[in-house]
Amino acid sequence: MNAFANPNYQLSQLDILESEAIYIFREVIAEFERPVLLFSGGKDSIVMLRLAEKAFYPARIPFPVMHVDTGHNFPEVLDFRDRRVTELGVQLVVASVQEAIDNGTVVEPPDGTRNRIQTPVLLNALEKYRFTAIFGGARRDEDKARAKERIFSFRDDFGQWDPKNQRPELWHLYNGRIHPGESIRVFPLSNWTELDIWHYIAREGIDLPSIYYAHEREVVDRDGMLFAVNEFIRPRAGEEVSTQLVRYRTVGDASLTAAVRSDADTVEKVIDEVATTRITERGATRGDDKFSEAAMEDRKREGYF
Repeated sequence: MNAFANPNYQLSQLDILESEAIYIFREVIAEFERPVLLFSGGKDSIVMLRLAEKAFYPARIPFPVMHVDTGHNFPEVLDFRDRRVTELGVQLVVASVQEAIDNGTVVEPPDGTRNRIQTPVLLNALEKYRFTAIFGGARRDEDKARAKERIFSFRDDFGQWDPKNQRPELWHLYNGRIHPGESIRVFPLSNWTELDIWHYIAREGIDLPSIYYAHEREVVDRDGMLFAVNEFIRPRAGEEVSTQLVRYRTVGDASLTAAVRSDADTVEKVIDEVATTRITERGATRGDDKFSEAAMEDRKREGYF
């Protein structure tokens, strides 16, 4: 029997998403002079880095990565960040919120959280290094405001986003024209879901920080969310500390990101868990998105990712 008589040219969902993301990476390199990839050590940015590897293999990734470091990071994530960029041989640019506080560029909020003062630090770093295209790991399934965003998201010379002033993206044609001072935020994972991310991690055998998997941790229950007890989160009057089996669905500041109860200690168990949940990872675990219904959109208008 002829093995080529009935070839199967069907692509899987992951193949299609991967192909689209690789195409986006290559388009940006073709159109922009100074791109950069935001890399926090979180699962989405880790997947982006893997896709960038594939897009330019066997050459090295042809742009630096940048982390807006609030100083409130989980140590496991910082260790992973440093190890991964060393393995890949890419340049790491760190934009430090602590340095911005020290030099008076930003003022730390009274509650001690720093996620909401990342924006001016990010914008200053983009201006300093003259980056014109910035890869971000945002996905449309995470939040209503992110669902409004195009893959090439235009920002004016103040770094601001206007959801009513977005460019059409017909037939995968992306308009990257900008004037001096303007920039484009680029989201290769726009059409991915949290479940797609985990299936891709499983397929590619991608390593992640250990906190993404179930482990025992001391936590406090605060407004229905489980926050790890650490140097940034201390028990308040009336709060009891307990040891729970938890994992993190998303990684932000240790002062604002909650864990979820879970026994999912392998990729396969995490996939089963995510497949049955009805709450996005940000909605379930990110305290910084609970200030108002429009919290994310307000911050994006100011220049946040």
